[in-house]
Amino acid sequence: MTTIFRTCSLQSLQGPFLVAAFLATLTGCSGLSSSTAPPALPQAPEGASGFTAKGAVVAQRWMVATANPIASEAAAKVLREGGSAMDAAVTAQMVLTLVEPQSSGIGGGAFIMHFDAKSKKITAMDGRETAPAQATESLFLGQNNTALSFNAAVVGGRAVGVPGVVAALEAMHKQYGTQRWAALIQPAITLAEQGFAVSPRLSTLLSSEPFLKLDPAAAAYFYKPSGQAHEVGHVLRNPELAQSLRLISREGSAALKAGPLAQAIVAKVRNHSANPGVLQASDLASYQPKAREPLCGPYLRYVICGMPPPSSGTVAVLQMLQQLQFLNSQRAPAPLANAHGELQASGVHRFAEAGRLAFADRGAYIADEDFVRWPRGILAAPYLQQRASMIDDLRSMRLAAPGRPADLNAAWKPGAEFEEMGTSHISVVDAQGNAVSMTTTIEAGFGARQMMGGFLLNNQLTDFSFAPTEAGQPVANRVQGGKRPRSSMAPVLVFDRNPDGSPGALRMSMGSPGGSLIINFVAKTLVASLQDGLDIQSAISLPNIGSRNGPTELEKDQAPASLDAALTARGHELRRIEMTSGLQGIMRHCEPTGCYWVGGADPRREGKVIGQ
Repeated sequence: MTTIFRTCSLQSLQGPFLVAAFLATLTGCSGLSSSTAPPALPQAPEGASGFTAKGAVVAQRWMVATANPIASEAAAKVLREGGSAMDAAVTAQMVLTLVEPQSSGIGGGAFIMHFDAKSKKITAMDGRETAPAQATESLFLGQNNTALSFNAAVVGGRAVGVPGVVAALEAMHKQYGTQRWAALIQPAITLAEQGFAVSPRLSTLLSSEPFLKLDPAAAAYFYKPSGQAHEVGHVLRNPELAQSLRLISREGSAALKAGPLAQAIVAKVRNHSANPGVLQASDLASYQPKAREPLCGPYLRYVICGMPPPSSGTVAVLQMLQQLQFLNSQRAPAPLANAHGELQASGVHRFAEAGRLAFADRGAYIADEDFVRWPRGILAAPYLQQRASMIDDLRSMRLAAPGRPADLNAAWKPGAEFEEMGTSHISVVDAQGNAVSMTTTIEAGFGARQMMGGFLLNNQLTDFSFAPTEAGQPVANRVQGGKRPRSSMAPVLVFDRNPDGSPGALRMSMGSPGGSLIINFVAKTLVASLQDGLDIQSAISLPNIGSRNGPTELEKDQAPASLDAALTARGHELRRIEMTSGLQGIMRHCEPTGCYWVGGADPRREGKVIGQ
């Protein structure tokens, strides 16, 4: 197996294909050494809101899947009128800022994967937030240099990073958009002025949110004078957001770099009475999205392409998939799910063990590659085969230590962390065959709980490790000015694999929210669809499972009880938790009579697939 680090060209479609919110925890155990017990995982800030079964959607020409029906409808209209996949993604994000404010918005950041059908080029755009220049390694240290609690760090201005999603969308639209920028933002402006009905999920999350009411602007918008959350169906209008979007429609990302909107952001962050931040006007003015080299690797007869660091998502997913493939080739195959979509204990065991190994490396070695050189050897076939051989089919290792790749050139210690939970995913394919896979976030549910200009600001800096050192050694993901915090977001594009190992025809656009659990969510869906032959909706709906190098986690009320005895017998420490993924996926299915798209939306959220 080889790892591909390059912009790729695609060939003609070939080969058959089988078709057959919330996260309850923030990670605190990833990448711990074998001598260190994993710390307890605190409750995540974004909650669950139910499970509604959904069926796969089939279309011939184009398709879009987002986490909210209103955003999907707006993006579908763009595609119906001849817009590109990138055009649709711009519209979807602007509408999500309004209708799904707890998860993403123009005050946050994003990773965008794009495939251009004409040039066959794969682009990876990093719109991740950056730490302000004045942010130091002690940003999240309190008295006696002890790390702050998550709640102490997240609420207020301290954790707000420089927003990047608008700049990233703008850069990608200039390359791959076909419709006017202003026209793509207009649907969100109209909706903000006319209002939208509060959804069951938004109402549920507002009702259980303890900190948003502390911000006067957020309290006045999201809650009644009595302090109760607006009920389902209440029409929310947001004229302030409409005004902000008008500015962005005229000026683009420059509106967030200088002028009244930028000044308001800085004032909101620096003037918080209890927890002020260090963001300056110069930080906003100097922000630039970064086009990065797509990170691609093999799995079965496919090539998986995603974001390189500062995302740890693609690295960890590729490690897991390649370890599982090696085990299935050397031992008796262990499917994750059978043809009926039922989890299999032997496959779940291997999946969890592969996750332990991947999370151990992730915690030790992955951070913003502009600051930390990560060892590419952790994706080398001999290294992954050696790591996979550590998996015992009869006994769980429970806790894995980081490996020692051949090109390791520095001593790093893994650090405890909190990961993005207020996140959303958008997948689009257009009539010309272009595709987008975009994961977008404001980090925690409702971000920093700071509202201005009609939108919420991110708390992305809490994705850094709070302590800069462990046992006297530096932590790779420590806070540094200008640095991008490590993410687990894993938007992926999947291609057929050509005989020479390069990407062939496009097969899938997929991703999920979920903090560090994103890695397991995405890997589960890829294994269930590409290995086990489930259609994309069935793979998404499959109960979530995995390990982040701590307990083996099973989705509460969804994973079958029969797994408990089988996994316990193998030595697993089990933990049943809410695992509210927000997977959105679009998959190409081909038969002798032709090819078509099959789309799936996560039943754990309000997402919707629309196609034609």
